[in-house]
Parts: sequence; C-alpha cells; structure tokens
Amino acid sequence: MPERHGVPKLQTLSDGGKSEDRQPNMSIRVSIASEAPAHSAITPRQAGWLLGLLIAALVLLSWGGESWRLGLRYERDAVLSGEYWRLVTGHLVHGSTQHLLLNGAGLGLIAALFPRDYSLRGWLLIGLLSIAFIGVGFVFYEPQLQWYVGFSGVLHGALAAGAIKWWRSESRALALTLTVFFVGKLLWEQLHGALPLSGDLPVVVDAHLYGALGGAVAAGILWLSEHYWSFGRRSL
Repeated sequence: MPERHGVPKLQTLSDGGKSEDRQPNMSIRVSIASEAPAHSAITPRQAGWLLGLLIAALVLLSWGGESWRLGLRYERDAVLSGEYWRLVTGHLVHGSTQHLLLNGAGLGLIAALFPRDYSLRGWLLIGLLSIAFIGVGFVFYEPQLQWYVGFSGVLHGALAAGAIKWWRSESRALALTLTVFFVGKLLWEQLHGALPLSGDLPVVVDAHLYGALGGAVAAGILWLSEHYWSFGRRSL
C-alpha cells in the first residue's frame, strides 16, 4: 500500500486501555495585537462632538467683540514684547461674521473628507505644527505683517495632512485629484493673490502656505511613527 502523506496521527490510551487515534489540534491562532492599527481613529460620534465644540468656541470668542479680538489676535509688536500666546489665540478670533462662517465651513469640509484618517492625537499634532510653522513664518519672514486673525492657515495644514494620508488610504485617482487641486490653489495664491470669494477681509495667503508646510511635516512624522511602531510590533 502506498504511503499516505498528511497530518500524523497520535496514539493515546483511552480509559479502557485500548489505543485510539487522535488528530492533533491544528487550529491556528492569529495574533490580533500584531495586526492592530498604529492609531485609533476618531469615531464619527467623537468627530461630531469635537467639531461642534470647536465651532462653538469660535462663535463664543467672536461674541467677545472688538476688545477680545484686539486682545487675542496676532500682533507682531505685542509678540516681540513677550505676548507669545497671541501666536495661538490669533487663530481663534475672526475679523467678521463672514470670515467666521467661511472658516466654519472649512472645518466641516475637513471633517467630511477625513473623518477617520488620523487619531485625536494625530490631529492635535497637525494643528500644533501648523500653528508653529505659521508663527515662525510670520515672525521671521513677514516683518511687514502687523496683525492677523483667522483659522484658515490651520485648515490648510489639516488639508495638507489629509491629502498626504490619502496617498496611502484611498485610491490614487482621489489622492491625485485632491493634491493637484490643493497645490494648484497654493501656487495661485502665491502668484496672483487670494481666490475670489475669499471673504471681506484681506487674505494673508502666506498663512495658508506656512500652515500647509506644518501639516505636511506633521503627516510625515505620523507616518514614520506609524511605520516603525507597526514594524516593532510585528517583530515581537
């Protein structure tokens, strides 16, 4: 009789003393930890709450009137005199209701396009680096800029980070479309100034560029941390 190659049988003694054949347990256990994502994405419910809270905060700050706006906006002389908080708070106040509504719509667009692309900590890093790049750009490269208000620079940082993430999480066609549109907008602003319908205040287009650079750097940092974290987990 020819040999049969397959799973070997194990002989064991039953209670009655007779040998019986038993197949070894060949079940495979998959390590869930090794396949865990490198970050925990924000759920739609959490995204809705965060978006609502942020918009509510922007609206409340706008109700403070001119005194709040003057006390919180970016002012070059005040920053150079030590009022460094203006580098952050300047993004939270707006020049007019239309300005606020445009930035609120931008927040909604970001939430709709990238609802699960980054964790809460990831979005926090993107926001902080966007603010940091804008602040450095203003202080060192925009000496003529005396004051600034608005959230659009940070929004461009979020859009840059989202576009970079799409190259890994969405189809190439979608990622390319968004990237071409976004880079084209930045180039247009640098060459020709703000786009039409940008609001009733002068637009500081360099804030968009600095914010986009900060968001891109943040996306790179998050990719590196995700890549090496995942590699380390798989090698355990």
